[in-house]
Amino acid sequence: MTTPLKPNNTAMFHMQAWISFVVAMTAMGIGIAYLPVSAWIRAFFALGALFLVTSSFTLAKVIRDRQETESMVSRVDQARLEKLLADHDLFRPESV
Repeated sequence: MTTPLKPNNTAMFHMQAWISFVVAMTAMGIGIAYLPVSAWIRAFFALGALFLVTSSFTLAKVIRDRQETESMVSRVDQARLEKLLADHDLFRPESV
């Protein structure tokens, strides 16, 4: 059975993702902090931003879990097919 190669992210890609996340969150926080409105409205925007971040993480996890499940099912189906083909090989010499 052939196993598909697992895509590995480089350390620089991982670091770039974290840096962009921190920069975006910092910029959002500064923007909300300096918004010329009352504290209640700033708090509402801050909670909205926090909810958006947590729901984004949850969505990313759900998508990743679904992809892993589909790849595992695909590997099991591929293994079954390879076993079936090996058991019914037409070019295998008949044992007498």
